[in-house]
Amino acid sequence: MGGNAINYGLLLQQMLSATFVSLELFFFTTIAAIPLGLLVTVMRMSRVKIINIPTRIYILLMRGTPLMLQLMFMYYALKPLFGIQLPRMTAAVVAYILNYAAYFCEIFRGGIEAIDNGQYEAAKVLGYTQVDTFFKIILPQVVKIILPSMSNEFITLVKDTALAQIIAVNELMKITEYWVTGSVNMTPFVIAGVFYLTMNAVVTRVFDFMEKKLSYYR
Repeated sequence: MGGNAINYGLLLQQMLSATFVSLELFFFTTIAAIPLGLLVTVMRMSRVKIINIPTRIYILLMRGTPLMLQLMFMYYALKPLFGIQLPRMTAAVVAYILNYAAYFCEIFRGGIEAIDNGQYEAAKVLGYTQVDTFFKIILPQVVKIILPSMSNEFITLVKDTALAQIIAVNELMKITEYWVTGSVNMTPFVIAGVFYLTMNAVVTRVFDFMEKKLSYYR
């Protein structure tokens, strides 16, 4: 890749491959961080201090320190501390899951606490069980409330996958930087921007669709 010459066929092939790595990070994080975030929400809202206090500390650590630092800790610090060496991709996925679960937790908690207690009481009077009350009455309203915040987090997650390059995961931005450095050409930046915009356009469309489907809760 000397001078300004770029093999665009090879460039697109490598960037597409790297984009799939970024998408893997996105999907693995989404699949695991949402249920973990719900569990952390339950623990965060618990009145039992032995559960509540450690959960608050976990949330503070995840939200109060940079994701980049958490990535480096997962990959570089576990071996000297605990004798565990995670593969690069695994370390990245674990760091993203733990980080985003903490953010999702606070979003879920805000949505749940926004529901008026009178709705729980009314459901009880109407003979709904606690499970039916939550899934048929409360949850659809919570989802509607949190959709804008969740949309923002998902868009941020797409962009945050670029941070995985700090531990040498071959995601989109790492490959882009490699090509720009080697060819002294800004074209890979433009292509990377198009890829990120496309991914976030899909995320935006999905959340727009979900908001329309739940519009009857206005």
